[in-house]
Amino acid sequence: MVTVTMVTLRARGFSLIELIVALAILATILSIAVPRYFSNIETAQENVLREDLYIMRSAIDHYFSDQSVYPNELADLVTKNYLRAVPTDPFTQSSNSWVVVAPSNPSLGAVYDIHSGSPNMAKNGTWLASW
Repeated sequence: MVTVTMVTLRARGFSLIELIVALAILATILSIAVPRYFSNIETAQENVLREDLYIMRSAIDHYFSDQSVYPNELADLVTKNYLRAVPTDPFTQSSNSWVVVAPSNPSLGAVYDIHSGSPNMAKNGTWLASW
């Protein structure tokens, strides 16, 4: 006895319903992941800004301890090897946007403190320029 089996040939590929379901799942995953991604980028920028301010303020203090005057500009910290380079503000993407605060006694120099030049507000509700 000979048995004949019929093999049905099916076209390879995905149906429209399968593609729509896959795209819906992908859209759901992206709607959850993308806001977290951008939130993490902002948090990272704030952390970099805090660290840059800490390092530059420390360099200003060391400069004052060694020279008995504050630097006249931020570039003095680089020329006297207190910093390798003036850091870039992570929010303004410029190393020229730092806001310099002069000491109360102008004969002591020009750079007593430093703040970010960013007009943005931090995640905790404070202005970045006030850090």
